Amino acid sequence: MSSEHIFIYTLVLMGLLGFLGAIVLYLTAKKFNVVEDPRIDQIEGLLPGANCGACGCKGCRDFACECVKRANLDGLNCPGAGAEAMKNIAAILGVNSVESVRHIAVLKCNGTCAARPRIYEYDGATSCAVMDAVGCGTSACSYGCLGCGDCVSVCRFGALRIDESSKLPVVDEKVCTGCGVCVRECPRHLIELRPEGRRGRRVWVACSSRDKGAVARKICSAACIGCGKCAKICPFGAIEIADNLSYINPDLCKACGKCLGVCPTGAICATFENVTKDKVTE
Repeated sequence: MSSEHIFIYTLVLMGLLGFLGAIVLYLTAKKFNVVEDPRIDQIEGLLPGANCGACGCKGCRDFACECVKRANLDGLNCPGAGAEAMKNIAAILGVNSVESVRHIAVLKCNGTCAARPRIYEYDGATSCAVMDAVGCGTSACSYGCLGCGDCVSVCRFGALRIDESSKLPVVDEKVCTGCGVCVRECPRHLIELRPEGRRGRRVWVACSSRDKGAVARKICSAACIGCGKCAKICPFGAIEIADNLSYINPDLCKACGKCLGVCPTGAICATFENVTKDKVTE
């Protein structure tokens, strides 16, 4: 048999083997083909694509699959998508939409450079997690913000930035989705998600120090000293004092602003200007 015949037979054999392989692959694909619900792509298109995990799922695609599996949307919510998108998702699925309260991140620290003097020099990795792990910072406050911006780096929506003058994170409430990634990232648990509030009015204590009043005030002029004046004047019983620190319950607070006027250190922050002491927002 000549070399030419061998070459031709080889080509024919390889072609037959390729053809048989293609048939096997086709039959296998037909047998194990999974038809995906087209609503998954529709729902995913309404999601921000940040894969932040705030919904409790692995990502936006997983959230869309979970929505399709469920008989209703109870317990399912994507903070990044917003209420309107969730209504559209409910319409796609033909179920009732679930009303959700928008939450916005707030910083429980107001220890600016002016209020909390720098007394230490840190020479290491620019990371709040690292600084907290080795038990150091640039001020004497062991509760305050470390200012390295770990929260900023994980925000997938660009809602956080470090203010150059205060060296503290600033939240853009128009952009913040309340996904909670920054809350989980802060090693000192200084970020809290609070309800947006009626007309965007929110009041919170921007301090996390558990030191006694005199010590806290010496370290930071904007620290909560646990004096209790805010709790006494609150007409709704929304403020409690524990471990030398005030906390405002967002479920009870009516944002009347009375506590702002009596706080001696300015530790209480709000998204609105102070009001007269005798005026209460119902």
